[in-house]
Amino acid sequence: PNGTVFVQAVANYTRGFQFIWNEIPVLITFESDWEKGKRVLGEIAERHAAGNTETARQQIRQTAREFMIFYSKLTPTVYTSVEASGVLLTIRYLCHARQRRGSAQAIWEEILREFGRCDDLEFAYPTQRFYDGLREGTRSAGALEAGAKPDAKG
Repeated sequence: PNGTVFVQAVANYTRGFQFIWNEIPVLITFESDWEKGKRVLGEIAERHAAGNTETARQQIRQTAREFMIFYSKLTPTVYTSVEASGVLLTIRYLCHARQRRGSAQAIWEEILREFGRCDDLEFAYPTQRFYDGLREGTRSAGALEAGAKPDAKG
């Protein structure tokens, strides 16, 4: 409604520059090969953003003076961080402002297909794990069984 203009911030995503940065967070388990996951996601992002990068570069040159847009890297990237439930790999790529949902869907479908082919990449979700150092074979933090003597190393 028109009254919204006076009480909330309004953003015009398409004035002067037709692209936006879109991000897709993908959470994988700690046991997954996160480096492989990052490579796979990077390749997927490159395939889906290939045509947008050069077009965006041309638009930035045209509108840089008016809107003070200065980006040196327009190619997709995958950021790495750690969350409570796993390793978070976030794809960041340029897409047309009005095609964000469609591009995200296409990327997610390819992610699902690629991860389905990989035994060492699993999606993470909030879980709870109980760890028993004795049963799982570690002896850290004084987890020796009662009466057991440490070996020469420990």
